Amino acid sequence: MARIVGVDIPNEKRVVVSLTYIYGIGDTTAKKICKGAKVSEDIRVKDLTDDQLAALRNEIGKYHVEGDLRRETALNIKRLSEIGCYRGIRHRHGLPVHGQRTRTNARTRKGKRKTIANKKVASQG
Repeated sequence: MARIVGVDIPNEKRVVVSLTYIYGIGDTTAKKICKGAKVSEDIRVKDLTDDQLAALRNEIGKYHVEGDLRRETALNIKRLSEIGCYRGIRHRHGLPVHGQRTRTNARTRKGKRKTIANKKVASQG
């Protein structure tokens, strides 16, 4: 496995797909990185030469990825919580931040349902 920015990327996959295993790099960015490093998107990671790997590492160095990006995101959320803005409060309470409904759905953010005593569900019909 090739190691780039502290992440082992899979050998058997194409370079473009393998680069997306790095936090902060998606499909579009992976294609831009390959183009900038002058590496074919179709080549497999195991077939890369040391020069091509170095070129990829150099190109990735121009982006905020992995630890730096995670730290930056965490600090942004912390800042929102500290100033007490609406989005910060939503983060603090573990509720959806971007205006989604919470009466139904929102289970990913809210977690498993907690039953409330004597609460009856209104019947439809």
